[in-house]
Amino acid sequence: MDSPRYLEVPTGQALEAVLAAWHESLPGYSVLALVAEASAEAVPLLQAACRSAGVSLAGAVFPALLQEDGALPRGVVLLPLHGAPPPLLVEGVSRAEAVAPLASRLAAYVDAQLDDDTEATLFCIFDALVPNIATHLDAWYLALADRVHYAGVNAGSERFVAIPCLFDQERCIADGVLLQLLPGHQGAVLEHGFQVPEQVITATSASGNRIVQIDWRPALEVYGEMMASQYGVSIDRDNFYTYAVHFPFGILRADGEVLVRIPVALDEGGGIICVGEIPPNSVLTLLDARSGAERCVPQLAASLAAMPRSGADLLLFYCAGRRMHMGPAGMDRELAELARRLGPVKLWGALSLGEIGAAVCGGYPLFHNATLVGLPWSGSWSVR
Repeated sequence: MDSPRYLEVPTGQALEAVLAAWHESLPGYSVLALVAEASAEAVPLLQAACRSAGVSLAGAVFPALLQEDGALPRGVVLLPLHGAPPPLLVEGVSRAEAVAPLASRLAAYVDAQLDDDTEATLFCIFDALVPNIATHLDAWYLALADRVHYAGVNAGSERFVAIPCLFDQERCIADGVLLQLLPGHQGAVLEHGFQVPEQVITATSASGNRIVQIDWRPALEVYGEMMASQYGVSIDRDNFYTYAVHFPFGILRADGEVLVRIPVALDEGGGIICVGEIPPNSVLTLLDARSGAERCVPQLAASLAAMPRSGADLLLFYCAGRRMHMGPAGMDRELAELARRLGPVKLWGALSLGEIGAAVCGGYPLFHNATLVGLPWSGSWSVR
């Protein structure tokens, strides 16, 4: 299968040349496109080129792109798919009344494309500003259960401002989700490596992605006290985000899974706004991103190495919040170590604003922060 392509300057002519070359070797192919935010003006060019070539397109805008030697601030990564069904692009998903209809539509999409015994991955890309992603994942699992593997990421701007960040060959939207079924694919691996401290707290009042109270007190007040007592850090409204990325919340699940939630903003009442939902009465802990992070890449590499791979490509997403903690040099070291541990590997990917994958136990899809998520990517694995 033809390899993915990176175009630093995605002109119309360059895009048309790539599509024409693939048409010769992969008749009936489609395209998954990852676009750096700084090159978002290339989306209309890409859409026009795909329409002209009669090619189905799915794609999203991310803060930056990735290869094995680090971040790419500009450009487009094009990944050819041969045999994959057309994507679904759904708008308006942040409304509560949109949850059930989308789950039904998704079930029909999967039923129409898969035989009962066909293994597949449902790869999804959400707008990062959608506040009810975990609610959607719960509804999807009720509709599909373990019929598919679940993997996905959040797209958009690292500034957490609304931008049209999801597209197909016709539309470019915000407040949506892009869904691409990958027949023959065995799923993704996620890892963050953080250690869990002993002290726990409870989100006694929470709504969506906002923690209002912790242990019946204003969330910011308790968070600040814990930061001071455990880590010797004094926070206020002015320096909150500078420190919060290094000390995220962990939601403790009964199955042992720890879901990371990075705080990104404060509301006027002292509530803490996170990337991802926090169920009311969740048991929380305060994670130190400096502790245990070195375990992430070895664990991720071991899990990926255990998956059958017929090619040397890996689709990898790296949390933008994790990069803020690790620093660009720290991220580069993690990428280089992952490539070294996996052997000869060509890495393609992007900085993400939240990650989606299955729990440690079973196939239940969960929303994560601060992780690396990797999907083996080759002709034998991405499509049937």
